[in-house]
Amino acid sequence: MKPQVYDFEGVVPVIDPSAYVHPSAVLIGDVWIGAGCYVGAGAVFRGDFGRIELHEDANVQDNCVVHSLPDFDCVMERRSHMGHGAVIHGCRIGAGALIGMNAVILDKAVIGENALVAAMTLVKVGQVIPAAVMVTGAPAKVVRALHEKDLAWKRLGTDWYIELAQRARLASRPVDALAAASAERMAQRTAWPHVLDPDLG
Repeated sequence: MKPQVYDFEGVVPVIDPSAYVHPSAVLIGDVWIGAGCYVGAGAVFRGDFGRIELHEDANVQDNCVVHSLPDFDCVMERRSHMGHGAVIHGCRIGAGALIGMNAVILDKAVIGENALVAAMTLVKVGQVIPAAVMVTGAPAKVVRALHEKDLAWKRLGTDWYIELAQRARLASRPVDALAAASAERMAQRTAWPHVLDPDLG
């Protein structure tokens, strides 16, 4: 099944064939989804006020809302990572940055490369977050620099979503739910070849 894609005044979204966009995601207008990207269920990209770009190997997870501004393109750079329920509004997310679940990034904010915005954090209008730091709170404040083990943990999580994009694109389809689980079904589990090192958590 295809995602819900709408033009806006003749401007049609662009999705690279190697990306995975869930069928319940909605893309409107000037939206660009790059190679290897993952877009989860219920995500909404509204490119009606301006352009939205999701660069190579980035991911936008379930129920995120991404909206643009007329004078500031909303850009999520390569390998950036938007957690479940985040709101990304007319801002720029640097390469490798991680936006935690239900965080809100407001107009014209800039998130530095490899920064980590903790879950539920509010990044204010025009706020600039330095590279490779952790921020939390409302409004966001820097709590510390990221260590190498933090960066390794973050890279692995992003790698999972890069892999998930390809697995979902090739092997996920609508089906009817089972009424009951057989012993064979109970024994089935989704297999992942990589697990988090407990020292990185």
